Amino acid sequence: MILTVTLNTALDLTYRVPALRPYASHRVTEVIERPGGKGLNVARVLAALGHPVTATGLAGGATGRTVRQLLAGTSGLTDALVEVSGPTRRTVAVVDAAGGDTTQLNEPGPHIGPAEWEEFTARYEELLRTARAVALCGSLPPGVPVGAYARLVRTARAAGVPVLLDTSGEPLRRGLAARPDLLKPNADELAELTGSHDPDQAVREVRRRGGRTVVASLGADGLLAATPEGRWRAAPPTRVHGNPTGAGDSAVAGLLSGLVEDAPWPERLTRAVALSAATVLAPGAGEYDAAAYADLRRQVKVTEADG
Repeated sequence: MILTVTLNTALDLTYRVPALRPYASHRVTEVIERPGGKGLNVARVLAALGHPVTATGLAGGATGRTVRQLLAGTSGLTDALVEVSGPTRRTVAVVDAAGGDTTQLNEPGPHIGPAEWEEFTARYEELLRTARAVALCGSLPPGVPVGAYARLVRTARAAGVPVLLDTSGEPLRRGLAARPDLLKPNADELAELTGSHDPDQAVREVRRRGGRTVVASLGADGLLAATPEGRWRAAPPTRVHGNPTGAGDSAVAGLLSGLVEDAPWPERLTRAVALSAATVLAPGAGEYDAAAYADLRRQVKVTEADG
């Protein structure tokens, strides 16, 4: 199975409005409620692709119970979330139907006590025994040590399980020092980490600091991958419009599915780009438009990159 970790789980709410105007009242035309947090989005996409997946992390309170109830309906997904005392956060995406843009509001998450954190790490070590790969995804809730991902990366590597890290800021900086097998930053996270706004230069710097493989999300321009086997760029055939929430998480799912199937890198990147674009076309994060995905897989362009 593939293991995903979401330390800052969420109940994702998506509101659609005819047009979003500051300082005005809005009539919501549609509400979508989904389990959220980057790792849970990854897990749901992997399950839809047919990969057995176990989702662990932290969840609590009434919103945490709602998240788990919603997860229970996902075929192929095992809930291994650790219960905490504080309530799981909510995130709100407001989709402007007129312009197609999305405004995102993210709560910080519950405070996690030392005993809760140690309970989680013990559970994580148990789950690694049967994992073929693990993805560490998203922000850290208050109370979790800033070096949490570095610790979890080292634990996975000691267990011989390939580990993907997808986070930002200081948790990313510290996690990188633990030498994860795969890093998946976006362009802004790359720039913050390295100080360079040139993706090629930034990716080289990240690999120099310990990132064995780096797959950088470049928004509508697709992905830039630097691996021990070579460098590639992968791009969708055209810009897609919709709700981008969760698009990067779907790219992670594509990369993980290719990893456990030992697919060549161009195929892994094709899946990642096609899933990301197909997620923009879906109503909520953690989902993708299956017909669009099948069509886009035939059209994604993967080329070798210099350097």
